[in-house]
Amino acid sequence: MRRYGFFFLFVFCFNLAYCQMELFDIQLENKVYADGIASVQLKLSAEQLSTSVGVLGVDTFHISFDDLELENRHLKYTFIHCTHDWKWSQMNPIEYIEGFMEDDITTYDHSFNTIEPYIHYQAYFPNENISFTKSGNYVLFVYDDTPDNPILTHRFMVLEPVPARIACDVHSAIDVNKKYTHQDVDFLVFPGAYRVRNPQRTIHATIQQNDRWDNAKYGLTYYSGDVEELHFDYTDGRNTFPGGAEFRTFDLTTLRSNADHIVGISYVNRHTHAYVLQDEARPFAAYESRGNMNGRCLYYNRDLRNDFSEDYVFTHFTLKSSFPFTEGDVYVFGELTDWQLQEDAKLRYNKEFDFWETELFLKQGVYNYQYVYVPHGSDVIDATYIEGSHFQTNNIYNIYVYFQEEGTSYDRLIGFQSCSIADRR
Repeated sequence: MRRYGFFFLFVFCFNLAYCQMELFDIQLENKVYADGIASVQLKLSAEQLSTSVGVLGVDTFHISFDDLELENRHLKYTFIHCTHDWKWSQMNPIEYIEGFMEDDITTYDHSFNTIEPYIHYQAYFPNENISFTKSGNYVLFVYDDTPDNPILTHRFMVLEPVPARIACDVHSAIDVNKKYTHQDVDFLVFPGAYRVRNPQRTIHATIQQNDRWDNAKYGLTYYSGDVEELHFDYTDGRNTFPGGAEFRTFDLTTLRSNADHIVGISYVNRHTHAYVLQDEARPFAAYESRGNMNGRCLYYNRDLRNDFSEDYVFTHFTLKSSFPFTEGDVYVFGELTDWQLQEDAKLRYNKEFDFWETELFLKQGVYNYQYVYVPHGSDVIDATYIEGSHFQTNNIYNIYVYFQEEGTSYDRLIGFQSCSIADRR
């Protein structure tokens, strides 16, 4: 009897803390709250280039990150269920979490033979201690001992075991003014076993370009068709994205010599510095095709094959431009900045050499990146101002389809599909 009493007391205390999370300024997005936390990745299993979408009851997720501060932490994590547009769900945690309401991160390792020491943390979930029972959008919340000491939040998605089928097509925009610079994403949803009586109200779709959330199209409702074949092929631009340009790349997998797009490596004041080949602004350049990882990064050290041997490097970026950036700011952008506008990634003008520059403290690996522009007084990211925009660009579009069944209070993720314009070639 005392065991059950303790269990209900624990649930009550956890729910009280959970209800206070909004007061702790927890954001339902990819965000780091503690100093020294770097290289956060949440993927399927331990595959660095996999997605953050897994099947309910089938797939396992893997969270990993480094602590450069070497703090003595008691790390825990829990899950926050969200609506289709990433707002707080109406559900109580006990409605979607099975097992304990939180779990400890007990797997950690110290870096091996690196100049910059760090502790590497990782965890797999769901597991025998904690799992989820509902599909939909989730935020992983990691904290130090109690929720009022947040470490990080990171989004992931859980798909229904029997998903709806999605057929998609990426092509140049039908708007003649955007035909050569933008892409339209059309798709059909076949609900199959899901009984959709009122699709206009109960079905919502999201289109995500690469792994960006800042320019995702949320809350799309079906345009035409019937309950067995829902059409999402708009003519008003709701499914239109700037094509942008292929991502730039550089290789930091070795520090013994200059690899791809690295022009110099030095050791100064007990730190390693690497210099990326100077970039040029290219808003009007012709489209250039190259294979890339669509903005992602792959951590790897090819000189030392031991686990946790990747070192951290002060990586220097320089950008040459024939036009000034007087009315906005320029940032290095991609998974290397967690798809966020980071202050360290903002470029500064070097008057002596007439270029823009910044440096980031990055883990060894292969990186994709772009330069993005943000006008003063705005938070809208423009990836075309410096990079240009082309309809041929091989962007990856992720399509998510949500269904809030009548009589329920949450958005189930019933469909997921990735596609690109390359699928038409």
